[in-house]
Amino acid sequence: MEQVRVGVIGCGIGLFHIEGYEQEHRAKVVALAGLDEERCASLVQKFNIPLRYRDYQDLLDNPDIDAVSVCVPNFLHAEVAIAALRAGKHVLVEKPLARTAAEGEEILRVAKDVDRIVGIVFNKRHRADFEYVGELARSGFFGEIYYAKAYWMRRSGIPGLGSWFTNKELAGGGPLIDLGVHMIDAALWALGNPELSTVSASTFAKIGPQGKGNWPRGRFKVVEGADYEVEDLASAFIRTASGATLQLEVSWAAYCKETDEFGLELMGDQGGARVHIKDYAKEGDVSLFSDLNGSRVETKPRIYEQHEHGRVISRFVDSILLDVPMSPSGEEGLDRIRVTDAIYASAEAQREVVFATEAVVGV
Repeated sequence: MEQVRVGVIGCGIGLFHIEGYEQEHRAKVVALAGLDEERCASLVQKFNIPLRYRDYQDLLDNPDIDAVSVCVPNFLHAEVAIAALRAGKHVLVEKPLARTAAEGEEILRVAKDVDRIVGIVFNKRHRADFEYVGELARSGFFGEIYYAKAYWMRRSGIPGLGSWFTNKELAGGGPLIDLGVHMIDAALWALGNPELSTVSASTFAKIGPQGKGNWPRGRFKVVEGADYEVEDLASAFIRTASGATLQLEVSWAAYCKETDEFGLELMGDQGGARVHIKDYAKEGDVSLFSDLNGSRVETKPRIYEQHEHGRVISRFVDSILLDVPMSPSGEEGLDRIRVTDAIYASAEAQREVVFATEAVVGV
């Protein structure tokens, strides 16, 4: 195989996948499937995609397609990914891998049975700024990292009040499973995918149930009359088996600074780092903290942007063509959903819970 022939299922977030494949000469999007006729037609025309389907199963029935990107709402991730695997395709799933660990385990079981690759799109890990700091951390540059903080806070950013995003059955959760899973991944990857010990968490639904907090400027429409069934803010304290801790804070809507910002802070015994991104800036604010000749030093490296989805897609293609381990892997996707499951369990029980599942080995 000289070029991976790809089908994209979903015409929303699928745009970012198509853009990523456009940057990878070893892959070509040859088919697109989706129910939104207008949006799909626009993408087919813009990117000169040869084949267009309404039913994703028709795309999967095409024997000339080697791999698919699954870019559908959360409740369809397991169904579509499993169907694609059974059709003999390698699969790249937009985060989260699934709504629950049980669904994620079934995806990976099928992947093992049919000997196909599953990758997960944790694209924030592969922002140039996050990737730079994460690689430094994994190399030991900061020494032993004993404390990390990850966050994604929105003042008003519910992606569609009354839509599938705010339906517990369809989405699996609120900002924790939507935004928080990105930050959990970026932090745990930077820490070397450690074994986890305990989780203590709380979730709140205070703004959405009032009919407030929808994303402004009409980006996501409000569906009138639907219940708000998920959290709009979550916080968690996660302890690793080594004793290091991770503090997580994430919201779709909260009475905080009028902004949308996310970031990661790492503190080690030889240095530390902070990555802060405000309002989706392409190049984040990166600071490194250390000592030099007895003086405290703050360094601010200039790091240029890279296409986040493109970086993940290049690794996916490497895995297919070169038989190298995929990262972010389906196993890492499952690991992160086990963390969100534990956070929701702790919040519901209103107590600390033991994280008993084995962590993913670092890659």
